[in-house]
Amino acid sequence: MAGQAAPPSSAVAAWLNEARPAAGPGIWRFGYRPSKASRTAERLAPVTVVGMLIPFVVALVLWSLWRQGGLPYQFAPLRLFTPDDWWWGGTIASPRTMEGAEARVVYDGVFFAVLVYAMGRLGSWPDAVRYFIGRRPQPARALLALLTALIALSFVFPSAFPGVGWDALPVVDPLFSLIVLVSGGYELFASPTFTNSMYTVITLLVVWPFALVGGWWPYLRERLAARRADTGRPAPVSVERPRAQWPALRDAGQGEAADVLTAEVAAGRMNDVDCARVTRVWEARPADFRDVVLRQAGAAWTHPSGSRDLPRRGARHDLLAGQVRIGRWVATDRAPSAYHDAGAALGPEVLGTSLLAVGPSGSGKTRTLIEPVTEALALQALTGGCALVAVSSPGSPLGPDSSFDVIVRIGDPSSVHDLDPYADSDDPDEAAALLAEALAGDLDTVGGQSAATALAQVLGPYRAAHGRFPALPELRELLEGEPTAVSALRDAVAGDDVMRRELEARVRQAGAPGDPGRALADRLALLNRPAFAEFFGGGSAKGGAHRPFSLRAVAHHPLRVRIDLPERGHEEAGRLITRLVLAQFHAVVREGRRAHFACLVLDDATGTVTAESVRRIQRLRSQNAGVVLALRSVGDVPEALHGPLYGAVGCRMAFCGITTWDGSRFAQTWGTEWVETTEVAKHTVFADQPMTRAIHALRKLVTGKAVTTDAVTVRQVERERWSASQLAHEVPPGHAVLSLTTVEGEHAPPLLVDLRG
Repeated sequence: MAGQAAPPSSAVAAWLNEARPAAGPGIWRFGYRPSKASRTAERLAPVTVVGMLIPFVVALVLWSLWRQGGLPYQFAPLRLFTPDDWWWGGTIASPRTMEGAEARVVYDGVFFAVLVYAMGRLGSWPDAVRYFIGRRPQPARALLALLTALIALSFVFPSAFPGVGWDALPVVDPLFSLIVLVSGGYELFASPTFTNSMYTVITLLVVWPFALVGGWWPYLRERLAARRADTGRPAPVSVERPRAQWPALRDAGQGEAADVLTAEVAAGRMNDVDCARVTRVWEARPADFRDVVLRQAGAAWTHPSGSRDLPRRGARHDLLAGQVRIGRWVATDRAPSAYHDAGAALGPEVLGTSLLAVGPSGSGKTRTLIEPVTEALALQALTGGCALVAVSSPGSPLGPDSSFDVIVRIGDPSSVHDLDPYADSDDPDEAAALLAEALAGDLDTVGGQSAATALAQVLGPYRAAHGRFPALPELRELLEGEPTAVSALRDAVAGDDVMRRELEARVRQAGAPGDPGRALADRLALLNRPAFAEFFGGGSAKGGAHRPFSLRAVAHHPLRVRIDLPERGHEEAGRLITRLVLAQFHAVVREGRRAHFACLVLDDATGTVTAESVRRIQRLRSQNAGVVLALRSVGDVPEALHGPLYGAVGCRMAFCGITTWDGSRFAQTWGTEWVETTEVAKHTVFADQPMTRAIHALRKLVTGKAVTTDAVTVRQVERERWSASQLAHEVPPGHAVLSLTTVEGEHAPPLLVDLRG
């Protein structure tokens, strides 16, 4: 939307009615108008016009000379391939017999066909046809092709068109003459059926190319299908209505609901969130749409939180298109004309392929990317179209508290919610896999499978004995093999042989070489600090005040969740928590089929990316989910995962100030392209004649330069789209290079975007 806040009542209708034409990935569609360069590119280039006219003029001259017999050796091929007794002796090609006369007609037709084919191949006639006819919408395209076909037929059969006075082109006569030569006489033409059949075949051959250009057959099938689908009722008169009058509802027979919503918009009782929410519900076709709208009007299907807007906005949003504007595409030589000075925007269609942003501290990642995206997803959650989980950097919350439904402040005693470390899972193996990814996913010395097995050997017996999973302090004691805790759990599962064997296997492995239990316990010690005593299930087990929150809720409801990482020297614990949230997000979004988009935003993904998380990121686009990862440097990711990470995400963003080392990773990912280069080499001219040498000497004396000639070489070369040096030194402050991929597979090349525009 055009403004920092929701549009006033007088502007909601104008906002609804604004055009949102289809555009390339990342283009701000609200009020989008193609740039002047893009509109110019749609015109027929002067070179194309000249390339079309010159062959046509040459063809006319050659045909005129041919008709007059003025071309050298014009009839040599004819005399070479025909018997001599067809021609009078001593003449070039004067027919003596009927066969000679018919051969002359066929010869003229062959030359005419070759001339037309050469004119079409050498000229730009196919481009002109596509421009004037092929790009038109139906039925204008079919009608223009039909008109052109009639003009062509008037040159082939001029006698069939009253008022036409020109001679027929050599199309019919050469074909008839060829039949005479093959059959040896004119007997076939005595049959009207044969003659009419030949005229029909010629007409179809002439019309066939125009039918292809005009798309007659697809258009005819479309019309026939529409007629068969018609129920026989008279078609209603189509009235073009602005979007503020809800034409889609009226066309579907929901006139009463449309009248109510139109009045709500006109009176200023609906904002952009309400309009987008009602539109989304209508597209889902609920059975009780009319009744709910008549009863609740613009407040229908309000978000469970009761909020119909955010307390404040810092970016421009268009909720109908699902976009947030983050800047402006810079008009450079490497940018397609459609992107020149157009707004740069992000939406679920590109975030569904996940986004990786790399930039040093102070480059503006949080202010220009993370905060606008978080705000946009929070607004879309109010429309029922998105679930958001935002993990803030320590001390930097993403947005005001009132913009979220659930806020988990890890380590803050005033926090209302606690984070469930098991994501409300009732499967010990699943819970163990989540914790193993968080605790040991970044460790090379501990395998993920062995860590998950060690955890499952403890979690399974504990849940069987107590009906719940242990709090993290209790889990640490069991992994360390603390005698009292192990003995109590052994007694609790004494009657369950399966769980007792699981626990005994863990006890036997404890302290053995390669045992992952010690490493897991050491990692749990990071979360077993006094600051976290009431968190991760520790408070709920003792009747604490923090309500446990499971990330599994975002898979079923359009929630807005913010998780604030702890401060005061708990950096490693914050990374562990972020890995846990990422692992839980990957697990919960796989459940069922959601109608809403789910997105996880990590303001600082340092130490978060693991081999398992990279594999899961690749599968998110098919699960209607995505993640946004912000890094200060690619060095914050293990080097072995650089290539897989860049390949897993569909959108990549390099901010100003990155190093050439980081830039090389982007350069390798974005690859190369073919470009045309022009090289000019100056060669000194050496004169042979005395007078010329004197003139050259005088010229060098006056200008101080030797006489040279330019040698221009134009060639196609392959170069990097953005080199590491360009990314490190040529991206201005406040800018970034961004490439996008939609969930449908459409690409936008890496282009420079002004984040201040």
